[in-house]
Amino acid sequence: MSSLVLHEYAASGNCYKIRLTAAHLGIPLERRDYDIVQGETRTPEFLATVNANGRIPVLQDGDQFLPESNAACFYLADGSALIPADRFARADMLRWMFWEQYNHEPNIATLRFWHGWIGEANLTDLQRATLPGKFAAGEAALALIDQRLAAAPFLVGDALTLADITLYAYTHVATDAGFDLGAYPAVETWLNRVGSQPGHIAITD
Repeated sequence: MSSLVLHEYAASGNCYKIRLTAAHLGIPLERRDYDIVQGETRTPEFLATVNANGRIPVLQDGDQFLPESNAACFYLADGSALIPADRFARADMLRWMFWEQYNHEPNIATLRFWHGWIGEANLTDLQRATLPGKFAAGEAALALIDQRLAAAPFLVGDALTLADITLYAYTHVATDAGFDLGAYPAVETWLNRVGSQPGHIAITD
């Protein structure tokens, strides 16, 4: 890997998970921040040079640009202890990472953004109508990982993997979205466990 650049919005959990992965691996990142509220990822220059999909994070390695946060985490961690050597465990890690983007992030991260950046009074009627469903789906996601973590210290095996890093990113700030993490004791214990790992950094670092 050449010099790496992370195109990001620092408060985003999807961007944070890449920084957290890099921190655990001791990989330096140059950070370039964009204000998504002001539409800085929708400019013609950004769309032409960084990501035609108009979204961040994007990990840049030389003249190669890799969108999608979990793909970027995998790229950084490939060959490291954050990716299990066992074939089934590696696939199980990917299962949690896919699930995070499909069941967890669209609900918890979206509600966090709406609460913290948009404000319920400024939501569209369509967005407001989806609030109960997104909250219920977020609670179901937290309950599922709580059930898993009641039986194991980490999501895959007995050591930290990318599954934990990618799910930690938005789970640890779920209270910003209105969720009561006290209702999920195994999740709270796991959050403390992940946060105490060597190399850990906070989302605000």
